[in-house]
Amino acid sequence: MYFYLMKNFIIINGPNLNLLGKREPLIYGDQTFEDYFIGLEKKYPALNLSYFQSNIEGELIDKLQEVGFKVDGIILNAAAYTHTSVGIGDAVKGITVPVVEVHISNTFSREEFRHHSYISPNAKGIVLGFGLKSYELALKSFL
Repeated sequence: MYFYLMKNFIIINGPNLNLLGKREPLIYGDQTFEDYFIGLEKKYPALNLSYFQSNIEGELIDKLQEVGFKVDGIILNAAAYTHTSVGIGDAVKGITVPVVEVHISNTFSREEFRHHSYISPNAKGIVLGFGLKSYELALKSFL
């Protein structure tokens, strides 16, 4: 049982994560994020959890700026933008809400370009390589 001091959390997912359950199941599993999120809400009923996904870099930046001063924590899987977007990194740096960077796969066991993150230097922490469970581990870091 956890004592919840913070109540409002948002998960922000980047490009291609809308294809979870269909895309490369050996890497990302066969469960949709929507189904996973419903289970997470049921497991943590005392928390107000919300979810946003976009394939568009600017929409991710807009969402970070929108919620980055009013929720208690952000769980961010910027997906491929992690390795390319100075703008998303700057948005994380510019907000006051703590951000935990999440990746479903172990990015360090994959292609070399996935070993660099523009988000990590400004994140509270990083969780990677535990499949969808990475999101719950990130959530627990706030509790």
